Amino acid sequence: MRLDKFLKASRLIKRRTVAKEVADAGRISVNGRVAKAGTEVAVGDTITIRYASRTVEVRALLLTENPRKEAAEEMYELISDSGREGNLEANHFE
Repeated sequence: MRLDKFLKASRLIKRRTVAKEVADAGRISVNGRVAKAGTEVAVGDTITIRYASRTVEVRALLLTENPRKEAAEEMYELISDSGREGNLEANHFE
C-alpha cells in the first residue's frame, strides 16, 4: 500500500493530498529512510511523522484500504510520541 494511502486510511493524516505534500516535503520516513508519497508500506514497517511540534513513530500492523473509523487505530501500533502533550487527533494535518 502506498504511504499516502496508509496515512489517510489509518487517519494519522486526515487527507491523502496533505499526506502526499508532507511526505514529499521530507517530513516522513519509513524504516529510517526519508519516504515519498508513493513509497510502499508493508506490515511491520516503522513510520516516523514529524509534525510541527512533535514526532510520532508508529509500526504498521494492517494494510486495510477503507477501514471504519473505529478500526483505523488497529492499523498501527504507537511506538513513541514526543513533543507536545495531548492525543494524536489534536495534531493532525488538516
